Amino acid sequence: MQAPGPQGRHPGWPAKLGPLRVKAGVVAVRGPRLFDASAWSRIRLRDREHLERWEPSAPGSWDDRNSTLAWPGQWSSLRALARRGMTLPFVITVDDQVAGQVTVGNVIRGSLCSAWIGYWVASHLVGGGVAPAAVALVVDHCFTQAGLHRIEATVRPENTASLRVLEKLAFRQEGLFKRYLDVAGDWRDHLCLAITTEDVPDGLVHRLVSDGRAAIPQ
Repeated sequence: MQAPGPQGRHPGWPAKLGPLRVKAGVVAVRGPRLFDASAWSRIRLRDREHLERWEPSAPGSWDDRNSTLAWPGQWSSLRALARRGMTLPFVITVDDQVAGQVTVGNVIRGSLCSAWIGYWVASHLVGGGVAPAAVALVVDHCFTQAGLHRIEATVRPENTASLRVLEKLAFRQEGLFKRYLDVAGDWRDHLCLAITTEDVPDGLVHRLVSDGRAAIPQ
């Protein structure tokens, strides 16, 4: 297992991943930056209906939690967790513009070497191959540079778009978590899906490219 590096660096962090070309444009993944605030907030406020019904409930109003002023606190928290090796937070870009986020959380090493993954993409890009490309880049990174063995995702059964993303990427369903998370004001069931290194020995990016769903820009 890879040990933490100098100056507080941990396996797999920081990192810049990609690019991959998909129908929506050129997808890349990088660490969050303080000046992402305006673009992040603009998408989150505009896409409230698209996002809020799937995300865990949290204190405060949607507008307050996703305002430009809310980003510095989130950015600082994500960086602090990343420096402690507990999280790998990423921003998704399409044609160099902020388009969503991918977060790998609850990183556990030792004999487990596991984490969960969560993601969201701007509504106007859904169906353009952005989410599969971003998740593939991050999972491949987790299985190589970050030294993880298993990645888990939990999704509400009603969230067919997210389930399609994971199924394209060879995630398998492992069970149903009853009343797992408080989402949109109630305790919701979630499907548990997971993937391990043995499932994709050539990597998920290779799978997408081989299937014609993505291309590596020349």
